Amino acid sequence: MTLVKKLSLGLNRSEDEVAHFLLSAPKKYKVYTIPKRTSGHRVIAQPSKELKKYQRQYLELQKLPIHHSAMAYRQGISIKDNAAAHKKNPYLLKLDFENFFNSISSLIFWKVWESIHPLPSKIDMKTLENLLFWCPSKKSGGPLVLSIGAPSSPLVSNFFMYQFDCHISKICLEKEIVYTRYADDLTFSTNHKDILFGLPLLVKEQLVALFGGTIRINRKKTRFSSKAHNRHVTGITINNNGKLSLGRERKRYIKHLVHQVKLKKSDKEDKLHLRGLLAFAKHIEPLFVQSLIKKYSAELILKIVEEPND
Repeated sequence: MTLVKKLSLGLNRSEDEVAHFLLSAPKKYKVYTIPKRTSGHRVIAQPSKELKKYQRQYLELQKLPIHHSAMAYRQGISIKDNAAAHKKNPYLLKLDFENFFNSISSLIFWKVWESIHPLPSKIDMKTLENLLFWCPSKKSGGPLVLSIGAPSSPLVSNFFMYQFDCHISKICLEKEIVYTRYADDLTFSTNHKDILFGLPLLVKEQLVALFGGTIRINRKKTRFSSKAHNRHVTGITINNNGKLSLGRERKRYIKHLVHQVKLKKSDKEDKLHLRGLLAFAKHIEPLFVQSLIKKYSAELILKIVEEPND
């Protein structure tokens, strides 16, 4: 059964309708920019509402292999689990991929696919390219890449990195190093001093061997740290006792926002933002939320968490 046929059955549309829609799918994206945390802007390509339905349907149809070290976009796994994997080890290395999603082109995608699965038919390959990849060029027929914004991109990228994760995990296991990858953030930790310094080169060699250098490390974001300094993994602080924490700055910020609510100086947007932060705090460091309740009263915290949006 062709991929078009499978999609048509899942989406309750005719095969002709599905095939016609997918012909121009790589151009059915709304493109905008958002500021990065440090400097510059990130380009977001958001698929149309209809294309998102098609992409989600494909994810239900095709179960792609994902390595256990890939922590992002997996049901029941969160950034807390990613940080917790490293909490017992005093030495930490963080690496970051450069322009990760947009570096995964349809050409290199099929090379990776072929090393894991037999290639589908040419018709299905073309269907899948149009379904999953975005064309950033203004001209039709330009190169196709994964977009930041497509619901299918995260899981497709995890599949794309499957062999890399296998190779790196094996190397790390032999060296008694814990390895996890959260999208484009790679984290390594160990009890052995100085052993992490050789890893950036090993990672670079694997990237070249598997992807021909199309996926690159952002050297500006390479960080070594230890118990002597603050250790941060995907936005979560690991304190010297090996416990997960929100970190001092984020706690101060949350306290400030709660105090503003108490003084009735917060608008609707501030309260919604605080509600999200409190949910995150409860997930990462529930004792901190208890300390807020003790200081500001359960009534106030409950009001922030449960107050209707309108």
